[in-house]
Amino acid sequence: MRGEALRWLSEARWDLETARFLHEAERFNAACFYAHQSAEKAAKALLYSVNEAPWGHSVRVLLERYFCRMGERVEELLHHARVLDRHYIPSRYPNAHPSGTAYEAYSAMDSSEAIRMAERVLEYASGRLEAGG
Repeated sequence: MRGEALRWLSEARWDLETARFLHEAERFNAACFYAHQSAEKAAKALLYSVNEAPWGHSVRVLLERYFCRMGERVEELLHHARVLDRHYIPSRYPNAHPSGTAYEAYSAMDSSEAIRMAERVLEYASGRLEAGG
């Protein structure tokens, strides 16, 4: 499953770069969504690396499954996962907000934070997978 894990990690890197482009284009809600996607795919890469099928979209749940499997817990990453999970739906749908549109609800600060958090999840996954486990 190492090949599959690396394939997902590659896609996670691509999504993080997409988040950066969207942030520069001031598409802050979309940048937050792609930051979430990057972290989600990095977490799925970790699960593939331990031969576990990675179902679902919650970065927190995916990381918890990996940490449980590995007998560890990285609170910083779980905090980032909780924040990133908040961008999965509200960053895309206007009815997730009391008024206005999804794009009006997001700022440069929001997307900068989401990108920074996704970078940490991706760095962790890269370190684990590139170390061979």
